[in-house]
Amino acid sequence: MNGDASPARQACLAVSGGRIAAIGETGEARETVDANGACLLPGFIDCHTHAVYAGDRSDEHAARLGGASYEEIARGGGGILTTVRAVADASERQLIDGARPRLATLLAEGVTTIEIKSGYGLDLANELKMLRTIRELGATLPMNVVSTFLGAHTIPGNHSHESYMDLVVDEMLPAVAAEDLADAVDIFVENIAFTIADMERLFAAATGHGLKLRAHTEQLSNMGGGARAAELGASSCDHLEHLDEDGVRAMASAGSVAVLLPGAFYFLGETRLPPVAELRKHQVPIAVASDLNPGSSPINSLLACLHMAATLFRLTPGEALLGVTRYAAQALGLDNEIGSLEVGKRADFCLWEISAPELLCYQLGGLRPLAVYKDGQRVIHEQIFMDNLNG
Repeated sequence: MNGDASPARQACLAVSGGRIAAIGETGEARETVDANGACLLPGFIDCHTHAVYAGDRSDEHAARLGGASYEEIARGGGGILTTVRAVADASERQLIDGARPRLATLLAEGVTTIEIKSGYGLDLANELKMLRTIRELGATLPMNVVSTFLGAHTIPGNHSHESYMDLVVDEMLPAVAAEDLADAVDIFVENIAFTIADMERLFAAATGHGLKLRAHTEQLSNMGGGARAAELGASSCDHLEHLDEDGVRAMASAGSVAVLLPGAFYFLGETRLPPVAELRKHQVPIAVASDLNPGSSPINSLLACLHMAATLFRLTPGEALLGVTRYAAQALGLDNEIGSLEVGKRADFCLWEISAPELLCYQLGGLRPLAVYKDGQRVIHEQIFMDNLNG
């Protein structure tokens, strides 16, 4: 899975010190596991989520079913701001307890690394509360949790555009960096959110703090955010339904990963597909993620999104599987550590009792790995569920 999803010839893998020590070599070992012909795949990586939140937005879903658009709901004070109010009312402990079952469910599907964004705080105290929650989840769960600061998610009603960007860049970002609460920054570049100039300012400041760069771009319109984010060094540009070929070329030139989010496409009832043919043509790496969040993708299943990537976006099974392993790792800037079965990388992998990996893109629901290994240690699903549901 280091760029090719075809079956490997090797039939054994050795682990030492939490990393893959050898592939295809036999010899003495302290412990051996007979996989009985099961399929061995890298641990899955959900590289774009908003999995820490409070409340739900089922009423907005009903409004969309009645004909309201995502943009209309947002401009009316709903959307992201609904969750912001719920997060403000929740304690850090309540956020942790709410997120644990979501992450346990993903872990049971074979997800060994998850990225989680803030962005439902929108003031200093609540953004820090969210990021501390994310760090605590990473410290207490048997999965790798990557933290992203998304203070530039939307503009709260008590700020002008300019005053809120001042708050994000001049107050929030330094505080986040001082506590080492984030691995990356992100921004929602869209006509209902932030501008390319905002992104340039944020990215310059974030680079000064040593943070990786990511961007939500071209979800609802083509503002040229994907091309500019790539030029500025973003490891990924995410959503991309309205990305044009100039943007694709810029991403290809910069080496940015295209993160496709079929769950949001499905749940919002979108009809404009991301430019998969152009991404292939220019050899832009394609990742797939759940975008788990309460508003536009309340889909607590990366496997469901893997299926959607194949059925809705017409990714091949190989492309989809590489999208939740090799290229998801690249989107996070972690491709030297995870995402493929190679000597020296973390021993994050799963055993699947399936006839072929393509079955994971074909079947919707009812699939679980036989075993999940994180840093070479087996995860027992039932115990993880009980431990984390009980806090």
